[in-house]
Amino acid sequence: MKHVTFYVAASVLALGLGGATAGHDHHDHGADGHVFVDPDDLDWGPVASMGEGAEIAMIEGDLSQEEPFTFRLRLADGYRIKPHTHPAYERGTVLQGTLHFAHGEAFDAGELTALREGSTFIMPPGVPMYGQAEGEVIFQLHGTGPWGIDYVNPDHDPRN
Repeated sequence: MKHVTFYVAASVLALGLGGATAGHDHHDHGADGHVFVDPDDLDWGPVASMGEGAEIAMIEGDLSQEEPFTFRLRLADGYRIKPHTHPAYERGTVLQGTLHFAHGEAFDAGELTALREGSTFIMPPGVPMYGQAEGEVIFQLHGTGPWGIDYVNPDHDPRN
């Protein structure tokens, strides 16, 4: 199948969320590098690379750069994450709801694994994955950029 790479970073930058703390009421405690973020202070916005029902809140980093990043994704109940890959390791923790996740190039509900609140997942680069939200799901991702998403089927990309 043909793969088309689109970087989430472009979507985030287009929303004005590209800087490490741009648009956020983060509590930066001086030159020591400590940053404290209250969940009520997060700025949520749409994710062009995921479409309606998904929102992103940047915590740190610039997804287009080779640097650490942390962000949260919020998914509406029933939201389906279409089969895709990433160019680097994806490390995540489910903070709310249940995220059902699996590996594969085609969505197969029978293969999904339920990741409840507190679950952690680590997905290697280039391995196709997909998922579905049960209840409103919030999960936090972190890694090192540049970060992107490559849909197995380009027709699944909401920007096309």
